[in-house]
Amino acid sequence: MTLKEKTLNYYKQLVQDKIDAFQDMISNLTDDAQNDAKGSAGDKHETALSMMHLEQEKLNHKLKEFLEQKNVLDKIDASKETKIITMGSIIKANGILLFMSAAFPKIKIEEKNIIALSPQSPLGNKLLGQQVGYSFEINGTKYLIEEVQ
Repeated sequence: MTLKEKTLNYYKQLVQDKIDAFQDMISNLTDDAQNDAKGSAGDKHETALSMMHLEQEKLNHKLKEFLEQKNVLDKIDASKETKIITMGSIIKANGILLFMSAAFPKIKIEEKNIIALSPQSPLGNKLLGQQVGYSFEINGTKYLIEEVQ
């Protein structure tokens, strides 16, 4: 398995774990609201239901974000090799490995630190469509693309 495939699989698993966790929390809140509705009445009950509803809306919003990230990752073909930076490319710039996908936490695979970045980020936006040898500057830092996988 290539570094790109391992990286993609890691992030897919990370996102799926988050989706599962949020779905469980939403399900538990729904169950709690239904159980609470059976045995309570009055202002305290209405406040509790209102609070549960607000929490459920927040969780649904976070779930939607992770489903969108999953959609981005599902469109990446890790077996595809290109010389031009596209979604799913691993880029080595200034000795740093970057994975063009969506913004995720830094990970370590094969003793290499990998930073996932979104094409909407300033750095991602500059990299997309470029190739080895391209140099540019962002916020006073000069970058040189050394390798594209």
